[in-house]
Amino acid sequence: MKTVSLYRPVGEKEMILIAESNYKKFPPRLEWQPIFYPVLNESYASEIAEKWNTRDEAGNYLGFVTKFEVKEEFIDQYPVQNVGTRRHNELWVPSEKLENFNDAIVGNIEVIKVFIGEEFTKAGSPELEILMLNIEKTNHDQ
Repeated sequence: MKTVSLYRPVGEKEMILIAESNYKKFPPRLEWQPIFYPVLNESYASEIAEKWNTRDEAGNYLGFVTKFEVKEEFIDQYPVQNVGTRRHNELWVPSEKLENFNDAIVGNIEVIKVFIGEEFTKAGSPELEILMLNIEKTNHDQ
């Protein structure tokens, strides 16, 4: 079985829900979110997490970059959407297909980066505090 690495920038609320799923799935979209859009490269996910999530009060000024593997045969049904420069590529998965998408994830959703906005004060859960410390330590060690 072939898999493809995908990335998704998320704020604190979505990160908490991912952690509650034991890092196995992404939470359902809100009613005003018609698509789920994982991105195709880490640099684009990092750009969103750093430039958007860290300025978003609803996400507690935190931006997490997640990485995960998805069965290639599943994602082949969704054409790549370019939304900017050459590296701004996303898959647009209709919200109603998110459960199928989650079923196509192989392994766990991994957090590879965290960005902390200037207005951040405290994480919304002890698990996130630990996660943030571990990710920051990993980033500084590299």
